[in-house]
Amino acid sequence: MKETKVSFRSGQLLLEGALSAPPGKGPYPTVLVCHPHPSFGGSMDNNVVVSICQALFKKSIMTLRFNFRGVGRSEGHFSHGTGEREDVKAAISFLISEKETDPLRLGLAGYSAGAVFGLPVAVADDRVRALAAISLPLGMMELDAVRTCLKPKMFVSGSKDDFTSVNELNEFCQSCVKPKECAVIDGADHMWEGYEARLAKAVSDFLSRVLGSIK
Repeated sequence: MKETKVSFRSGQLLLEGALSAPPGKGPYPTVLVCHPHPSFGGSMDNNVVVSICQALFKKSIMTLRFNFRGVGRSEGHFSHGTGEREDVKAAISFLISEKETDPLRLGLAGYSAGAVFGLPVAVADDRVRALAAISLPLGMMELDAVRTCLKPKMFVSGSKDDFTSVNELNEFCQSCVKPKECAVIDGADHMWEGYEARLAKAVSDFLSRVLGSIK
C-alpha cells in the first residue's frame, strides 16, 4: 500500500495524516479511518486502523488515516471529544477537496473512541454516505441519532470485547433503523490482536459493497 504524507487544518491546528490512493484513475470511493483513544496510546498507526486501510486499498478504495490533535505530529492537545469531532469534520472537508475523491462515495470507519468521535459527525454530515463502527463502547456516547440514521451502517465487535458485550451490541443493533449490519467476531477482544485480518475483511467488504452501489 503506497501512502502520501499529508497535513490539513482543523481550526488553527495543523494535523498530520496518511493518504492512500489505489492504482488506476480516480475519482475513487474514499473512507476516513479514525483511530482509538489518544489517552491510551491510540494513533493512526494502530493495528486495526492500518489493517482496515490496507484491506480497503486492495478493493480500490482510497483512505485517509490521521492523528487527532495532540497525537504524533498533530498540533494541539486532547480535547475530550469536542475538538476531536472538529478534527473529523476537518478531515472530511480535506478529503472532499481532493480531486481523487469521489464526493458521492465517502465513508467513515471509527475504531473504539474513534467511533465515538466520528459517528456523530458522520451521521449529521450529508457528505458521508456510509459508516462503520468497530468496538463501539456504547456507554461513551449519545446513541439516538445513530439509531435513527438512514445511512448504511455496520457495527462490528469481538465476542470478548471488554467494553460492550455481545448482548448489548445485538440489542443496540436491533434498535437501529435499516439499513444496518451487525457482526461479532468470535474470540476477539477490544484490541483485536491476531484478528486484524478477519476484522478488516468484514469492514472492507461492507464499505466496498455499499459505496460501490451508490451511483
